[in-house]
Amino acid sequence: MTTSPGEMTTDPTDRRARWLGLLAFLAIALAAGGIGSLLQGTDVGGRYLAFERPAWAPPSWTFGVVWPILYVLIGVAGWRVWHAAGGIRAAGAALALWAVQLVVNAVWPGVFFGLEAFGPAVAVIAVLDVLVVLTIVAFWRIDRIAAWLLVPYLLWILYATALNAALWQLN
Repeated sequence: MTTSPGEMTTDPTDRRARWLGLLAFLAIALAAGGIGSLLQGTDVGGRYLAFERPAWAPPSWTFGVVWPILYVLIGVAGWRVWHAAGGIRAAGAALALWAVQLVVNAVWPGVFFGLEAFGPAVAVIAVLDVLVVLTIVAFWRIDRIAAWLLVPYLLWILYATALNAALWQLN
């Protein structure tokens, strides 16, 4: 596909489109984290420390280290599927799952921290768990590396699900 210098192509085999695609997928994934941060409110670290927590709960600083890494992995995974499938239309269902799980991911902090509704937050994160498993399965069919990139995310949110349930019981 030929394009003029100022024209952008959506063809994922085009080098320029490929790198712009990567930036777009990273921006979308990181934006989900940013929206979640806005929805959770302020002084999350202090509020987390004020909760009665199980002995196996991580220190509050862990979340600020882990989540940015996970969002980068999520973005790269989505980009790889887009590229491997040959575009958004070709990756359709897989990228739809990817987008929906990011929306649910962004909603969870608002329910858990913003509303401090621990029970409903367990329901939200359980839906997220299922969506991420379905996304991994869909990605596996297109790009196995992309699927593997989501495994640390799945493990972290399964841990977060158990932590959310424990905090609900303790508080």
